Amino acid sequence: MTAPTLGTVVRFHRERAGLSRRELSDLAAVGQTAIYDVEHDKPTVRLSTVTRLLEVLNVSMRFESPLMAELEGSARR
Repeated sequence: MTAPTLGTVVRFHRERAGLSRRELSDLAAVGQTAIYDVEHDKPTVRLSTVTRLLEVLNVSMRFESPLMAELEGSARR
């Protein structure tokens, strides 16, 4: 099974929240076209747009890599 795309996650959470694209755009202060673009996995979407949508939908992002433990250790110093 493959992981869902960002667009699939956003659309799923928007629909489960009972929000139209217009309602979500008002809450997140982004355009409806931007939501369409995210939900259709367009590669030109701004990260700031994505983070606004995820915040409104109560979805968090997590960064993973083999080097994250090293980065987290250096941040504590």
